[in-house]
Formats: sequence, C-alpha cells, structure tokens
Amino acid sequence: MTLRNKATSIRLTDFSSVPMRAFHMSWFAFFICFFGWFGLAPLMPVIRQEFHLTKAQIGNLTIASVLITVVVRALIGFLCDRIGPRRAYTCVLILGSLPVMGVGLAHDYQTFLFFRLAIGAIGASFVITQYHTSVMFAPNIVGTANAAAAGWGNLGGGVTQMVMPLLFAGFMSLGAGAWWGWRMAMLIPGIVMFVTGIAYCFMTQDTADGDFADLRARGEMTAKSAAGGAFAAACRDPRVWALFVIYGACFGMELTIDNIAALYFTDNFHLGLTAAGFVAGSFGMMNLFARALGGIVSDRCHKIWGLRGRALLLGGTIFCEGLALMLFSRMRWLPLAIATMMLTGLFIKMSNGASYAVVPFVNKKALGAVAGIVGAGGNVGSVLAGFLFKGGMPWTQALFVLGVTVTVTSVFALLVRFSDAEERHAEHEIATRLSNEMLPAAAMTAGAMGD
Repeated sequence: MTLRNKATSIRLTDFSSVPMRAFHMSWFAFFICFFGWFGLAPLMPVIRQEFHLTKAQIGNLTIASVLITVVVRALIGFLCDRIGPRRAYTCVLILGSLPVMGVGLAHDYQTFLFFRLAIGAIGASFVITQYHTSVMFAPNIVGTANAAAAGWGNLGGGVTQMVMPLLFAGFMSLGAGAWWGWRMAMLIPGIVMFVTGIAYCFMTQDTADGDFADLRARGEMTAKSAAGGAFAAACRDPRVWALFVIYGACFGMELTIDNIAALYFTDNFHLGLTAAGFVAGSFGMMNLFARALGGIVSDRCHKIWGLRGRALLLGGTIFCEGLALMLFSRMRWLPLAIATMMLTGLFIKMSNGASYAVVPFVNKKALGAVAGIVGAGGNVGSVLAGFLFKGGMPWTQALFVLGVTVTVTSVFALLVRFSDAEERHAEHEIATRLSNEMLPAAAMTAGAMGD
C-alpha cells in the first residue's frame, strides 16, 4: 500500500486536515483508555482493605491487568490490517467501556480479578494509535508523531493516579462511603470511553487517501485475505522479536511502575492515598514530553545516520533506563526516591518513543502485525515483572533485579538492522512527500508571476 497524502509536519492547532484529526483523536482515545485501564491502581489501598487482599492476590491482580493485553494487542494489529484503524478503535472503545463501568459489580476477590482481566483488553488501544499515526505521517516525522500521540495518551496513566483519588474523595464527601466511592469513580472513564468510541467512528478515516474499503475498491490496497500472510511474514522477521523484547524492557517497566507505585510509596514511605497518588502520578505525567522526546531525537538521528541511527538510539536509552531503575531501587529518602523515579521515567518513556519510531520501517506491508507483536512485548515484560512482586521478594530488591535485566536487554538493539534497500526506500519516500508538498506552493508562485 502506497499512500500519497501522508503529512510531513505536525500542526497542533490543525483540527480539520485528515492526518491531524486522526492524530488528535488517536492520542485522546488512548488517553481515556489508559485512564480506564489503570483507574483502579491508585485506589488499591482502599480496595485491598475492602476485599482483604493478600500480597499474592495483589500480585495476581497486577498480572491480570496486563496479561490479556498480550493476546489482544497481537490480534488487534492483525485486525487493523484487515478492517482499518477507524473501525478497530471504535470497537475497542465501546466494548472496552463495559468492564470499566461494570467493575463496580465486583463483590469479592474472584469477581474483581475477572473484571481486572477484562479491563486489561483496552490496553490494545495503543497498537491502533500507533498504526493510525504511522499511516498518516511521512517517514521524516513519523517518529515524532507516533511518540507524541502515544506519550500524550500515556498521560492517562499519570492523570488517573492523581484524579481517581480526588474523585473518590469527592464521592466520599457527598456521603457515598468507601464502598460506593471507588465504584462511582470508575463510572467516569467508562462513560467517556463510550462517547469517544462513537466520535472516533464519525470523525476519522483510515488513511489520508481514504478508508480501507475505498482503497480496496480502487485497487490501491491488497485484499483482506492478505493480512494473514503479512502476519506470518512479521513473525518470521527476527527484528520484530528483538523489538518485542526491547519493548518489554521499556513499556513493560512503565506498566509495572504504574501498577505498584501508589502501594510502593504508601508502604515504604507511609504516604496517604492522595499524596501517594500524586507522587505516582508524576511518573506518568512525564509522558507529556518524554516519550515525544524519544521520537523527536529518533527522527534527528535518522537525518544524520539513517535507520541505523534510530536503532542505536534505542539501545542507548534502554541501557540508561536499566541503570536508573537500579538507582531508584536503592533510594530510602523520599525526595531522592522521587527524583530517581523521575529519571527512570525519562529513559523509559524515551525508549518507548524510540521503539515505535523504528516499527514503521520494519515491514510496511505488515505494519499492523509488527505493531501488534511489538506492543504485546510490553505486556509480556510487565507480566513477567509482576511475578517478582507477587512472591516474597522485597519490592526494592525486585526493582533492582529488573534494572539489571533491562540493562542486559539493551544488546537486542544490535539485532535491529536495515538493508541498503530499506534505507534508500525510506529516503526516497521522504524526498517524494516533501517535493509533493512543495509543488502546490511553487505552482502558485509561478502563476502569480505569470499574472
């Protein structure tokens, strides 16, 4: 599929062009999905008390929140290749809102575990966000577009840490009580998700050239049946699995810290629910700029060193992430713990952005499959990390072990290599899109001179 109308720049105040409308809708959709996905995390001290949860049960809930996303992310990438990101996102938002609103029906550990597992499926929304921006933006700016959209979406993980305790306190002040308070708070993101799903269907299209159905009707895109072969091709590419492991080491750590941060600061530094939520939220709020920074720097590296520069940047940020995580695990004084957590967050989110600045170049015919498999790696990393926090190991020691693991994982970036043909193709696409954007302006100038 060759798309002619990809955007070569990001204009944040533009809400009318097809690429920028997709950009804004995709990051907001992911934001509200992430908000609903981790809305329960800052409320866990209250929920733990109500359901009398053990440490092992909390570990199971942490694993459940990301386990199903492994499968759904891989499938949603395949679905994007078949039906397009517009329909895929509409389905995820509307169907995903149901367990978010319905979690209040949980009455014991088993039913709460079921809803936590079901809510985890909305984490697949990330893959659609990255797919949609990848097909809307040209190679010269796609790293920045992917990273900014995902980063602002990931802000939901930070905002929910701050807002959910406030919503809970608000309902408590109205006399709802703790039992009703957290349940009513979860209704808010669920309702917004449902409305956003309807808006996504009517306000976006699959690509700047048209919907997938239109492209197939014009013979400009392969048939739906080709998606299966594209998925198989992605599975055979070792670069995809190297990125799978790398993304497990960065986004997997982000999910892990999002899940445990409030409890970590409550138990280790004796903070209250709201204070722990704000400290944990500061980690997620770094997505406002840090993930986008990874994409921006990756685009700059591409300009200087080509696709190889993108892969080397990714290895460097992963290595620094591991060192910062080990440092964070050793901190026992609250200000230093917060500072090193923020440093860890900087490299985690830069690595996230740098990862999906590489993904669009691995296999353009199987973009959804590659995005889905790599995205699933993030959840696999979080699931595996969750087992460390489930057992008897102190959480500080578990964080140190994760730091060492992440540092070693950085060597996988050396496996992400691109052929000379792939380098030339990327440069040709950039040159073609930039020249096409300059043509209308040049034609207008020539016309004005002729008059």
